[in-house]
Amino acid sequence: MPSAAMPLREPQILRYTRWLRETRGLDFDVTTPAGYDRLWRWSCAELRAFWQSIWDWFEVESPTPHDAVLVEEAMPGAEWFRGARVNYAQHLLRHAGPAHAAGHPAIVFRNEAMQRRDETLEIAWPELRRQVAALAAEFTKLGVASGDRVVAFLPNVPQTAVAFLACASLGAVWSVCSADMGPLAVLDRFRQIEPVLLVACDGYTYGGAAHDRMPVLVELLAALPTVRDVVLWRHLDATADRERLASAGRRAHDFDILIASEAAIAPRWLAFDHPLWIVYSSGTTGLPKAIVHGHGGVMLESLKAAALHNNLGASADTGDRYHWYSSTGWIMWNSQLGALLGGTTVCMYDGSPAGVRSAVAGDARAVDWSTLWRFAAATRVSFFGAGAAFYASCLKAGVEPQAAGDLSSIRAVGSTGSPLAVDCYEWIWAKLPKVEGRDVWLDPISGGTDFAGAFVAGMATLPVVAGEMQCRCLGAAVEAWSEPDAQGHGRALVDEVGELVCVKPMPSMPLYLWGDEPPGPQGRRYHASYFDMYTSRDGRHPVWRHGDWIRITPRGGAIIYGRNDATINRHGIRMGTAELYRAVEALPEVLDSLVVDLEYLGRESYMPLFVVLREGLTLDAALASRMKTSIRTALSARHVPNDIFQVRAVPRTLSGKKMELPVKKLLMGTPAEEVFKTGAMADAESLAWFVEFAARRASFATLQG
Repeated sequence: MPSAAMPLREPQILRYTRWLRETRGLDFDVTTPAGYDRLWRWSCAELRAFWQSIWDWFEVESPTPHDAVLVEEAMPGAEWFRGARVNYAQHLLRHAGPAHAAGHPAIVFRNEAMQRRDETLEIAWPELRRQVAALAAEFTKLGVASGDRVVAFLPNVPQTAVAFLACASLGAVWSVCSADMGPLAVLDRFRQIEPVLLVACDGYTYGGAAHDRMPVLVELLAALPTVRDVVLWRHLDATADRERLASAGRRAHDFDILIASEAAIAPRWLAFDHPLWIVYSSGTTGLPKAIVHGHGGVMLESLKAAALHNNLGASADTGDRYHWYSSTGWIMWNSQLGALLGGTTVCMYDGSPAGVRSAVAGDARAVDWSTLWRFAAATRVSFFGAGAAFYASCLKAGVEPQAAGDLSSIRAVGSTGSPLAVDCYEWIWAKLPKVEGRDVWLDPISGGTDFAGAFVAGMATLPVVAGEMQCRCLGAAVEAWSEPDAQGHGRALVDEVGELVCVKPMPSMPLYLWGDEPPGPQGRRYHASYFDMYTSRDGRHPVWRHGDWIRITPRGGAIIYGRNDATINRHGIRMGTAELYRAVEALPEVLDSLVVDLEYLGRESYMPLFVVLREGLTLDAALASRMKTSIRTALSARHVPNDIFQVRAVPRTLSGKKMELPVKKLLMGTPAEEVFKTGAMADAESLAWFVEFAARRASFATLQG
């Protein structure tokens, strides 16, 4: 049965549609699926009018007028708000006065140690503004200029937000890797963009264990010759020697000293499409794609998503507090900061969502999946978000969220990263407090790092159907398409699974991929990543293909069925298979390997690794453990496979490419004859083991079902 919990106050979408009626003469009833569909269709058919309305409703400021909202309705390379000048940090920090006057902090923070002590750090808006201005001024003294790349190796802490906003203030280009990432994965990202400054921590704590990262920093800096300055934030050891990171051509600085500076620089006005940050999304071969997004596009998409789809308001008006559990390596960290753009207090937690695990031998202390619920109760979170896997873990662990504390402030629950199972919907509705007598509003979303936004999301005025996302996002012309015909045209599908495409441009789509050839939006890798399969119905431009399977329901909702490529997507963190292969095949015993990530609707993903060993060797527990350790060290614990199997050979094409996607389709249930062309295989006999393995899995699933 559909469930809906109207929030305690008037939803932001009703305020927006009333404003449209009063200022544009447009009338939309978004309290029904049909009425919302009319608004969505208008927002896609009239892109210029819609995005101008977003600019106006959020009162975006520019010292110069724009002469066109959208120069040409084509992609890639759409030019938005030509002539406008904006700054992400400027728009965010303008909330400092009203929010502080109303008694609302900018950031509320806890880590594992603070959680144990029941301590909370609150950073006031004026203090956030002061620290950002001070750090921006100090960056300038170090020679950081507009367009320079500033990279960070930091966890999800307020210092990371300050460093990012200081970078954005100057027009420098930000990029961050989580402090738990292995050096190989970090260098695969940072080496591409030739940074001039690194902001890093000496270590981090996760699950009660401290991890010293100073040796890793030394290794990173040795491989990043363009870094002139490194700024150390001492997290684990107050006496950590920053000079260990200095060299003849590189200076080392103390983060806390820099932010204590009395110097200050206000955010600079920048072109609408000035680069804001570089994020990474991996394919199945080669280095991760270094995706460049712009200030203005990210700002408009974030404002729209937070207010109109997540129903967040400025805390000064609503008292909202937003939490989405994330590491800095996930785009949801960026989304978290997007809530600050609208003046909403952000609640950050740094640590394991499963609580503190004992490092003492023989201590079998239970994993505590109530940790984030206790954090939410202590910090009075109103919007609680996490990856779908978190809710599945809570359900399986028998967590009783309300036993963790008073959760009556929560009025919305968000989920993303993978499809949320129906039993998780039901668990959330059963276990969380009612909102005015009705089930809490469940707001699953799906989008991507690629365009720093959401394609399908929630709507506070519509019913929620278990297993289904409520709507396609405003301004996102999302459709499910059939396989392309000879002209590259797909047929729009309803109530059938198809390729997720976006047939019109969005402001937050990538400006370009860093290092692409030729440079800019016409780069070959950018085109191959998103625009090489489909062409618009009028044949004028290519269409964005996202790489997800989607079904649009007759009521206008959407169901995502996971990735249709071989990319690893573990707990929302995407990683290319090539990165994992480098870690595994570095072991002398391993000759070849293949990995697939199997995402199942309503079930946790399953990631098996298949390895070919040197002649005479047999896979045993010790070797499997070494493989997992290598993956954990080079990438992260999230990317350790569920199982490892020894095979005679990895299926490859005649050109030598690993056949990841065909193997994935086979293991997902597609008959072998439909996905393998044995004549195009280097060793057709390598297929036999995988066909037998798929049959065993299917038989086991049938018995279990």
